[in-house]
Amino acid sequence: MGIAERALSELCATCVIAASIALSSCGGTKAAAPVPAPVPVMTAAVAQKTVPLQIKAIGGVEAYSNVSVKTQITGELTGVFFKEGDDVKKGQLIFTLDKRPFEAALKQAEGTLARDQAQATNAKAQATRYEALYKSGVVSKEEYDRMQSNADALDSAVLADRAAVENARVQLIYCSIYSPINGHTGPLLIHRGNMIKANDTPFLVSINQIQPIYVSFTVPEQNLADIKRYSSRAKLQVHAFIPNDNAGPVTGYLNFIDNTVDQATGTIKLKAEFANRDRRLWPGQFVDVALTLAQQPNAIVVPSQALQNGQQGQFVYVVKPDMTVDARSVVLNRSSDGQAVIDKGLTAGERVVTDGQLRLVPGAKVQLKETAAPLAPAQQPSPSKNTQTSAPERVKGE
Repeated sequence: MGIAERALSELCATCVIAASIALSSCGGTKAAAPVPAPVPVMTAAVAQKTVPLQIKAIGGVEAYSNVSVKTQITGELTGVFFKEGDDVKKGQLIFTLDKRPFEAALKQAEGTLARDQAQATNAKAQATRYEALYKSGVVSKEEYDRMQSNADALDSAVLADRAAVENARVQLIYCSIYSPINGHTGPLLIHRGNMIKANDTPFLVSINQIQPIYVSFTVPEQNLADIKRYSSRAKLQVHAFIPNDNAGPVTGYLNFIDNTVDQATGTIKLKAEFANRDRRLWPGQFVDVALTLAQQPNAIVVPSQALQNGQQGQFVYVVKPDMTVDARSVVLNRSSDGQAVIDKGLTAGERVVTDGQLRLVPGAKVQLKETAAPLAPAQQPSPSKNTQTSAPERVKGE
């Protein structure tokens, strides 16, 4: 065999070996597909607790009562016995007017009364004497009648004089102005030394009673039946949330339902009364209001962000013991303040996904990256800047 033939034979043998190795590789076991990584999610436990049935609204704080102080007489303002913004008590002296003209008028009225009383006494004695003379035939009936009429006229004058004296005393009393209520004073609009007129404008000062205090608000007329029904059983609690106040809500009670629905807006006005001992509520403020109609015990509650919308309605992802998720249909009763009350589909103690749902499908493996904080107590809901009134769902069994 020549050199060329030997080289060709070795090359063919090498190709056969390579082909055998390739065929052996193709006939072996295929490589396993990579396992999908668990989806990181946040979860929260399904809670069972008592939650309030509430109506939300925007309210305005109003003084319990307001008095615009005016004078009932004309005169010079001589005394101011408070400072602007002071608290005043009912019956406290707050203004005085110049008394001298009214003291003089009283003395004049008393003098006139004394004079007419003396004249009336003399006229009555004259009439009595003329009566005897008339009966004796000494004087005519015309003379007797004239004396009797004079006595009667002076008696009437005495009555008028007494009324004038009483009026002068009242005018003198009006020189001292007292606060008609307990309250907080506003700006002083007329200062000492000015002449003021009876019932003139501007008034002297405005006084607001702020302990207790009102919060008024309106709700849709659709809520009226529920409000009347629940208020007939017990006093309804109202929470007022003050903007930029971290001390929590102020608690009061519903005490007024307007007697007419506003047909232009389809709403009805309500008022709640607050003791306001710490004066956190101030006339003119706007506050978020939550009117509590009832308490729903043993409610199933989850964070609102756990709810998802699907073609078959709302659902949540429930984390199973093997760390896979199941899409569970739920029936929502109502949602408020970040909490969703579930009527059907969940039980207390289960865990639902609150963040990371977009990457999930039923059966997907999950990994807890963090657990959501427990739901806050539902007795005093937090305010919302975009609070709206809406008809509440009824508590089951009501």
